[in-house]
Amino acid sequence: MSVVGFDFGNESCIVAVARQRGIDVVLNDESKRETPAIVCFGDKQRFLGTAGAASTMMNPKNSISQIKRLIGRQFSDPELQRDLKTFPFVVTEGPDGYPLIHARYLGEARTFTPTQVFGMMLSNLKEIAEKNLNAAVVDCCIGIPLYFTDLQRRAVLDAATIAGLHPLRLFHETTATALAYGIYKTDLPENDQLNVAFVDVGHASMQVCIAGFKKGQLKVLSQSYDRSLGGRDFDEVLFNHFAAKFKEEYKIDVFQNARACLRLRAACEKLKKVLSANPEAPLNIECLMDEKDVRGFIKRDEFEQLSLPILERVKGPLEKALAEAGLTVENVHMVEVVGSGSRVPAINKILTEFFKKEPRRTMNASECVARGCALQCAILSPTFKVREFQVNESFPFSISLSWKGPSSDAQESGPNNTQRTLVFPKGNPIPSVKALTIYRSGTFSIDVQYDDVSELQTPAKISTYTIGPFQSTITEKAKVKVKVRLNLHGIVSVESATLLEEEEIEVPVSKEPAGENTKMETDEAPANVAAPPSTNDNDVNMQDANSKATADAPGSENGTPEAGDKPVQMDTDTKVEAPKKKVKKINIPVVELVYGAMAAADVQKAVEKEFEMALQDRVMEETKDKKNAVEAYVYDTRNKLNDKYQEFVVDSERESFTAKLQEVEDWLYEDGEDETKGVYIAKLEELKKQGDPIEERYKEYMERGTVIDQLVYCINSYREAAMSNDPKFDHIDINEKQKVLNECVEAENWLREKKQQQDSLPKYVTPVLLSADIRKKAEAVDRFCKPIMMKPKPPPPKPATPEAPATPPPQGGEQPQQQQQQPPEENPNASTNEKAGDNANPAPPPASAEPMETDKPENTGSA
Repeated sequence: MSVVGFDFGNESCIVAVARQRGIDVVLNDESKRETPAIVCFGDKQRFLGTAGAASTMMNPKNSISQIKRLIGRQFSDPELQRDLKTFPFVVTEGPDGYPLIHARYLGEARTFTPTQVFGMMLSNLKEIAEKNLNAAVVDCCIGIPLYFTDLQRRAVLDAATIAGLHPLRLFHETTATALAYGIYKTDLPENDQLNVAFVDVGHASMQVCIAGFKKGQLKVLSQSYDRSLGGRDFDEVLFNHFAAKFKEEYKIDVFQNARACLRLRAACEKLKKVLSANPEAPLNIECLMDEKDVRGFIKRDEFEQLSLPILERVKGPLEKALAEAGLTVENVHMVEVVGSGSRVPAINKILTEFFKKEPRRTMNASECVARGCALQCAILSPTFKVREFQVNESFPFSISLSWKGPSSDAQESGPNNTQRTLVFPKGNPIPSVKALTIYRSGTFSIDVQYDDVSELQTPAKISTYTIGPFQSTITEKAKVKVKVRLNLHGIVSVESATLLEEEEIEVPVSKEPAGENTKMETDEAPANVAAPPSTNDNDVNMQDANSKATADAPGSENGTPEAGDKPVQMDTDTKVEAPKKKVKKINIPVVELVYGAMAAADVQKAVEKEFEMALQDRVMEETKDKKNAVEAYVYDTRNKLNDKYQEFVVDSERESFTAKLQEVEDWLYEDGEDETKGVYIAKLEELKKQGDPIEERYKEYMERGTVIDQLVYCINSYREAAMSNDPKFDHIDINEKQKVLNECVEAENWLREKKQQQDSLPKYVTPVLLSADIRKKAEAVDRFCKPIMMKPKPPPPKPATPEAPATPPPQGGEQPQQQQQQPPEENPNASTNEKAGDNANPAPPPASAEPMETDKPENTGSA
């Protein structure tokens, strides 16, 4: 079973796998640890990851990048609108209000959802993991930013389904970093908590997490973020600076050319990295646009001054995380900095000033999330044994439920007749289950929504659950218990709804309580508890899912004390208890509607579409391989005809074959540039028909000497053995040895005759003495001679065994002499037993009852 962690970044992705010896980051096809998060659509196939990055400059408008910024967001999202200005590809609003990506694929204009493109990239990462593990990859753990909304989390799960993956958990990137940090630390305190702040400045966002560590566990104390503060913002500052400069100096506007924008952004990213280690850096780009070479220069101080608006935003998430954790700067013992954007010196300076301590870099800034995800996957996987380490994750949002009350109680329910309650407050543990009890007479709906959307910039309503239909047989207002789950992925859903009905039953007191003998899904309540009054029909009872007492006892919900059982009259022999109420539980259907999520049918269509595109990619890769095989054969064989194969082909044949090779080479770069796989296979077979005989003659010549030596060695070995005077062959009959000698002579004569024929032929003629024939002859000689010469010696004849003595031979030092001096015993059995006792080795009793001669004990053993 695979244990894999995926860090799907905005710019690049990393795959980590768990092995018996630890966590490894796997290499892609180019032996790199990071794979660009780019999908490039071509006229014949897709190029994913590294191949996509290589095609970006040539095909910028069909190269989709920064997929993570698009998934699960509405097109009208202000952040998305800002991002779209920097994208070289076209994104429009779909009919559902969510973005659609436009690209040309297989010569046609196509549209793809961000979820589909995300799934394509996950397929590439899955393939990288499978090649490394040599096994199928299904179960995994995917790292996501902690600010991902419910819809974004669902979109990632849909993308994983499209890629054929089954995520065991969507894991917050900051928590993954904390897990990778803490699980290997052996010096964690048992009682006092070690508080560590993790600051992750990635390519497009900043996340802060303060975690408390104790021995064998971590607890997330607080989390905060800035969704659009990352390394790319610093790149954009440099990009805008030089774009304006080049427009002024060189009169070129890079914004008018998508390829020029890409090249300048790539150069600015490199420039930023140079400035991280140097006080100043130059910028040189050849032929950027309109065949103009451009030059630039900037100092780090100037760069930081330009970046001041971005740097001022860094403190915001830090202050918020510290406040929510309820800690002071002094209580934060360590600060760990990770993420590709964290290498900017100005950010480290701000962190040092804020926390009053130097940030540490004990972790790999780029790989820690993937490693943490792989560790979490190993913890969740039943096949892996991992050190005991508890992860107490918290939810970064507040989630409420709302529903409409009955029209009769409108005056109590508010102007809109809507009730609302907070079920999962911010910081609630993940996973978690809550239950609430509602009184209804028929089908009703519950809305799941965010309590506060000021930071999220997303619609408040997440989903609606229709509960029903149901019908109560006992009371007009039925009691419905609704179970709400916050799962491991951080997704909230109404898991189930149960109708609770009470009916009176009489149970004799002499028997066990009826509740213990009823089905598992029933509870009981005393019959003398009053039914809830109608004015409280809309009251909601929030409780933990595990505690059912308050949910199932109406009396306790409405503040009515439970009356004790009244004393019953005792009759002569029978004892009867007051009637009890049996609570019957009936499951109610729940229908889910998630706003903006892909329907199950659409997900299935996307899965099939991905399979078709993957098949097309595979066919094109195989076609490319066959074309390359033809090209390689042409070049390789042409060189050998004038070198190694020169003596094995006549001049006329060489000239015609060389002309044929030249003809195929010309065809490859003209008409054969774009052919099918079958055409290339046929072309290669056509060439091999002419080239294989030449190659075979060369191979036969090169191998023949070695194979002949092996046959000669075999013949000589058996001949020497047959003529040897070695005693180990004395048992072999002379006639058999003669047969071996005859076989050796026959094989020697065959080899001599064939070798003479072969030596008389020129090298360019088909050989008469083939290596395969020589090997067969050697096998035949070995098969004939080996059974004869390896015949085992017959076993020596067994010596005549004297009659066994009646008594066991004595053992030990002086005991035999004492035995000889003893007078003969009248009772042979007694004598035997005595001697056996002396030797501490009891002997079996005699087989017959006949008297045994013991007058002269024979001393056969020696002391």
